[in-house]
Amino acid sequence: MRGYSQIVMEANQNADPSLGVTLGAICISQKYPVTKIAKRLNISRQAVYDWFSGKAKPAKDKEEIINRIIAELTIEE
Repeated sequence: MRGYSQIVMEANQNADPSLGVTLGAICISQKYPVTKIAKRLNISRQAVYDWFSGKAKPAKDKEEIINRIIAELTIEE
């Protein structure tokens, strides 16, 4: 499994805190693939990358699922 690019990691670190940025930080630290997030939420990978970098915020209807994913990933740490 490949890790995240330096560009994605830097964008995530420099982004203002939000649910999508938090998800990004956890996924980056755990090398959890964007593809899995996108499939689970039925959205594009680009949308997920935009959340990770703080360019966009998740829609309200996705927040509950994102919180579950964050909980699942932080339990695994």
